[in-house]
Amino acid sequence: MGNSAREFNFDGLVGPSHNYAGLSFGNVASFSNVKSASNPRQAALQGLAKMRALAARGFGQALLPPQDRPNFRLLRSIGFTGTDAQVLAKAYKESPVILACAYSASPMWTANAATVSPSADSADGRAHFTAANLNNKLHRAFEHAQSARSLRAIFKDEKHFAVHDALPGTPAFGDEGAANHTRLCASHGQQGVELFVYGRVEFDASAPAPKRYPARQTLEASQAVARLHGLSSERTVYLQQNPDVIDQGVFHNDVIAVGNGNVLFYHEQAFADEAGGLAQLRRAMEGVGAELNAIRVDTKKVSVADAVASYLFNSQLLSKDGGKMALVIPHECQENAAVASYLQELVASGGPIDELIHFDLRQSMRNGGGPACLRLRVALTDAEARAMHQGVVMTEQLYHTLVAWVEKHYRDRLEPADLADPALAIEVHTALEELTRILGLPGLYDL
Repeated sequence: MGNSAREFNFDGLVGPSHNYAGLSFGNVASFSNVKSASNPRQAALQGLAKMRALAARGFGQALLPPQDRPNFRLLRSIGFTGTDAQVLAKAYKESPVILACAYSASPMWTANAATVSPSADSADGRAHFTAANLNNKLHRAFEHAQSARSLRAIFKDEKHFAVHDALPGTPAFGDEGAANHTRLCASHGQQGVELFVYGRVEFDASAPAPKRYPARQTLEASQAVARLHGLSSERTVYLQQNPDVIDQGVFHNDVIAVGNGNVLFYHEQAFADEAGGLAQLRRAMEGVGAELNAIRVDTKKVSVADAVASYLFNSQLLSKDGGKMALVIPHECQENAAVASYLQELVASGGPIDELIHFDLRQSMRNGGGPACLRLRVALTDAEARAMHQGVVMTEQLYHTLVAWVEKHYRDRLEPADLADPALAIEVHTALEELTRILGLPGLYDL
């Protein structure tokens, strides 16, 4: 396998019904902003500004379109009947929380859309995607159908790509996608090591598990994805997330660790067995001719609470020309004294991370997701990059087209009561139909 490949980050384009329903038990930021007014227009523009800036820097940048909302299929499947307007009115009256689930904004966090293995790692030499079932949460458990549909529309050339449907939607196979998966390698086009981090083991009652918040990813799901992708056992590592940090609001591994190239940037308390886990990773990395560079953040410098509040690890670690890396962080990292001071020290240390790029992503952060939540990483060879659908690749022209589209269709304020407004559902459909034309993806939605 040649080593000419680059990583594309597919960011979720925030949808017109972006709202704060606080549906995600275990996600502290999401829960603390429940039922406040959101600003869908600002959320979409903040995300687009991030995509534009990274594309302008020469990083591979594309987008995944938003999902159709509200999810009438969910509402009708549980007994709300009548016209669309009647369904919304009944749901709002009888169960506003279920209506909020049908309007969930969470597909914007495409790190949960799927797990991706590049062609260099798979047995059949294709890039593999498995849509995540997200079955721990009602508001996310329906996303995988559209995620798979969108991925198949963008990566439709079966010579290069394989898109798998989600694993069975049962607790044994709880799968949260790339938020619990990291790929480490010498370079994107060479064989790498795929690291799956799980929260619990379904079929082993003696395995440690969190007590307060749910562990959303199972070992069994991680193993199933590795089988579907044809990964080699020598180059696949499974580590258990520390159950105590899940109970402190670290609902996904990408809230406590991030990796890229040969660098793993992680918190001292990230893993249940830190020493054993690093030893396994080092051995696997040696097998692909790479040396693991582990950057450990000590608790005495940054507490778990500070890591969660600032989303320090929910950052993007991007390879720059010349071998160094940039860390893409939210503004909140600069506002947390311990984290800001640590980052200053990190950049000055002469290690691989020599630059911080920060963005205002408050609309996403307040709903519980930082820069890394917003993107799905896909390493593509030159041929694969040409074979994917080009209409979703971020360019200066696409940026301006989408800004105009957002300004035309999005509200600048959305209150929880607005979800009952039948006009909102019509606005979303109208916007998405126009979006399919902009992106050149006819029939993307099952409207």
